[in-house]
Amino acid sequence: MFRILVLNLLLISSSHAAWNPLEQKTDEQTGAKLETMVAVEKFKAIPELAIFFEQADGYAVFPNVAKGGFGVGGAVGKGQVFQQGQLVGSTSLKQLSIGFQFGGQAFSEIIFFKSALDTRRFMEGNFEFGAQASAVLIKQGVSVDSAYSNGTAVFTIAKGGLMYEASIGGQKFSFVPTGPIEVKVLE
Repeated sequence: MFRILVLNLLLISSSHAAWNPLEQKTDEQTGAKLETMVAVEKFKAIPELAIFFEQADGYAVFPNVAKGGFGVGGAVGKGQVFQQGQLVGSTSLKQLSIGFQFGGQAFSEIIFFKSALDTRRFMEGNFEFGAQASAVLIKQGVSVDSAYSNGTAVFTIAKGGLMYEASIGGQKFSFVPTGPIEVKVLE
């Protein structure tokens, strides 16, 4: 069983670390990685998320999250953080989970931060979701406020794979600013 876990985690790591030409290119307008901006455009194409882009103080985008497991699982991903539409840093996520799970999947993830205080909490670098956290499925007519939990709203887009178990619980994040941290607080 331990060998299977190690193989799963190696597959996740190697598939995530594979050469990606979009990862090396940057968007001239924002300075963000091109793969990040492609993921942002995919999320912006979902009509129910338009209000989040309009009202949220900031968001973190993970273009490629790889997740796999067999009893014990893990997930890894790298992304970028925006506040008030400006790139403010890079981030990474790691997840370890134990329980009934089997398979692997790849997805993109976006985390919206409702206020400047919520963005700042994330940028402090020790942000994590508890074991019960999950991505929200938005339906038309649902209140935006009900999608937020503790100042964050999380959405994912499946890219491929098949896995039983798709929670985001237990994710831990790191943050590295692109320059001096300047937290924008609007009153």
